[in-house]
Amino acid sequence: MDFSSDVAELVTGLRAPPPQRSGTLVRLVGMRLETRGLMAPLGACCEVIDPTGHRVDAEVVGFHDQTLYLLPFSEPQGIGPGATVRVISHSARVALGPALLGRIIDGRGQPLDGLPPPVCNDVLALQGRPINPMERGGIHQVLDVGVKAINGMLTLGRGQRMGLIAGSGVGKSVLLGMMTRFTEADVVVIGLIGERGREVQAFIEESLGKEGLAKSVLVAAPANVSPVLRLKATHMAHVIAEYFRDQGKSVLLLVDSLTRVAHAQREIGLAVGEPPTAKGYPPSVFALLPTLIERAGVGRHGVGSITAIYTVLAEGDDGNDPIVDIARASLDGQVMLSRKLADAAHYPAIDLNGSISRVMQNLMDPQDQKLANRFRRLWSLYQQNQDLIQVGAYEAGSNPELDQAIRLRSQMEDFLRQGMHESEDAAATLHRLRELMG
Repeated sequence: MDFSSDVAELVTGLRAPPPQRSGTLVRLVGMRLETRGLMAPLGACCEVIDPTGHRVDAEVVGFHDQTLYLLPFSEPQGIGPGATVRVISHSARVALGPALLGRIIDGRGQPLDGLPPPVCNDVLALQGRPINPMERGGIHQVLDVGVKAINGMLTLGRGQRMGLIAGSGVGKSVLLGMMTRFTEADVVVIGLIGERGREVQAFIEESLGKEGLAKSVLVAAPANVSPVLRLKATHMAHVIAEYFRDQGKSVLLLVDSLTRVAHAQREIGLAVGEPPTAKGYPPSVFALLPTLIERAGVGRHGVGSITAIYTVLAEGDDGNDPIVDIARASLDGQVMLSRKLADAAHYPAIDLNGSISRVMQNLMDPQDQKLANRFRRLWSLYQQNQDLIQVGAYEAGSNPELDQAIRLRSQMEDFLRQGMHESEDAAATLHRLRELMG
């Protein structure tokens, strides 16, 4: 198939002539544009042209009778009644290739690093293509993330989907940066969605560095951009990861954060008239998140893998937040971060009581699994009796297992603590665990 014209349009910005007549802008409500006289499918990219020549790009997000609903990619300032609307493309496609490595792009594939647009020769649909579950490979290889608490207590596998769940300011981004630097992967794809704009450059300088950026692709859509662009950036990060996975690469996909993706879809859903449900989220949010998560994983017949780490913001430290609930149900495990541990300067602030890796039993030696479970048991037992111990109400010898938990407490804390610039491989972690619990 000849993709040359598509690539020219995507890379150089050339736009094909509209295949049909134009429509007319008839209404603007909030960020929603309404047009008549134009037929276009959902996801089509359109151009709104004011009589003065001012132009705004927008995407079709809904329709009712003969009216199309569009959301603009930027503020619709300067657009007035009677503006012309024409179709640029009927489907969202992106140009992909090795030239993306080392680059920072936005949700439309445009460079943010001041360099020329990457020259890519392969064109794929932004929404990707689902894999038959019977064709997927299994998760059999351990993924070394360089973080002791995760390697030892929450062992990850190549192709696993994991969530980092916590309230604001507990250390999600720092832990994500540690995993970015220390994880062994051929390609790293990072989606910074809906976060503060300053974090983009900070993430590159503090977490990636020049060597890390060379094998990475960073897709950024900060909080001040349109919800449509934030959602497109999320799909862009996933399709890039899929592209490299299908080449047999081991890909690490990091998305910060899944909650901001849900917020973007909420804005779009409410703009087109969807009814709000739990915490104001429309039904489309709960359909979108599992679809996104299922795009990660092991490729067809075990060829390539996408190990995905999604951060999830538990608003108000609410563990029953609807986005936290659906993330827990859809992911292959979660790492819960505790504000209580963070306040005690225990970093990373991983709460073992709420954390789990659902494939750990398939990856670890049964004896090491037994030691890890013993560690978790003692850690949990101490926390359950912490108040009694601290006020001196517990009598030594009453519970031999609790006595052991008290005796090993400081060593267990040292095992779980780690500096943000310190790395320890999985073999060293298991050796340390055997010494501590053996």
